[in-house]
Amino acid sequence: MAAQYTQTINPPKTLIPKLPNPNPSFSSFKTPKPKSKSFSTLSVSAMVAQTQPPLDTLLNGARKQEVLGAIGTSLSNCLSETNLHLTVPGLKSKTRGKVRDVYDSGDYLVMVTTDRQSAFDRILASIPFKGQVLNETSLWWFDKTQHITSNAVVSVPDENVTIAKKCSVFPVEFVVRGFVTGSTDTSLWTVYRSGVRNYCGNVLPDGLVKSQKLPANILTPTTKAADHDVPVTPDEIIERGLMSRADYDEVSRKALSLFEYGQRVALEHGLILVDTKYEFGKGQDGSIHLIDEVHTPDSSRYWIAHTYEERFQNGLEPENVDKEFLRLWFKDHCNPYEDEVLPDAPEELVRELSWRYIFLYETITKSKFKMPSTEEPIHDRISRNVAQALSSL
Repeated sequence: MAAQYTQTINPPKTLIPKLPNPNPSFSSFKTPKPKSKSFSTLSVSAMVAQTQPPLDTLLNGARKQEVLGAIGTSLSNCLSETNLHLTVPGLKSKTRGKVRDVYDSGDYLVMVTTDRQSAFDRILASIPFKGQVLNETSLWWFDKTQHITSNAVVSVPDENVTIAKKCSVFPVEFVVRGFVTGSTDTSLWTVYRSGVRNYCGNVLPDGLVKSQKLPANILTPTTKAADHDVPVTPDEIIERGLMSRADYDEVSRKALSLFEYGQRVALEHGLILVDTKYEFGKGQDGSIHLIDEVHTPDSSRYWIAHTYEERFQNGLEPENVDKEFLRLWFKDHCNPYEDEVLPDAPEELVRELSWRYIFLYETITKSKFKMPSTEEPIHDRISRNVAQALSSL
């Protein structure tokens, strides 16, 4: 497993820009040009402020060089694994997810967001600062969306840790999509290109092209089968007893409302929230809570708003601020679903992905990402902070 996290300097071909370039763009991928101009597109000029979003300073300025320098010195200091059940009194068990390590403290769950990077139901690499970015991005959105739904957050004792209420988790992920895109087996573009026109109960018209905006946001729920996600219709969810009709109706309304709100906020900050996934659970009092993460670059796709329409009309991939380019790199270099051993993610790609995650956090929250101190080992810091927090709950 250790070799899986080892980075090698083997620059990718055309999928990401060379870092020495002082003005790299986020994306250089190409797709076929739309065959018709009659398709629905996002009119950014009508949806974003008349002035271009002030993203250039973050994209190409001194801040990027500052962040890349910190990333470079942290490549060998990622939080790839935790064992708090061995260092924190009162933690009963550990469940290792793709990205999060979850510990049972009896009354609460302690969720540690690591730097592990997953896609295709595999661990692909470890990305510096990723866990902190995801945790703090989620917390910002949890706070901003309380008017739509309650959440399970109890306290945040550490940059990488959230302590949450125990919930009975619905075995359904609520994936909301606003555009035709994606590269995984369950992505909308993949299934649409294969000829599917009724996906998770949504009837899709012929003639859609990649990166096109849908006439309206759609819900495409999935459920787990072995180690991968399986698309499922609302009727199948009810028939299989995965959720009651009342619970499904409430959660689906919340999911669509969360997504619409997220799209509005993202556009105000110069970004397009393309698609995302939500997870929900029931608390001990029977109330439904938003859990896990919300609108992070791991659970969501984001595009740069002011360049979207021009790039779409010219058959170019939108400038993205998420892990999609990492997925594409692996699909270009191996079969990530079937190959037993995957190639190491190039160091240049790892640096770029870490930067994009931090860029997204700073763009959305309008705050500066705080680099963690290197004086204390990360695992020691987390153990100390979690122990103190649990003793006071």
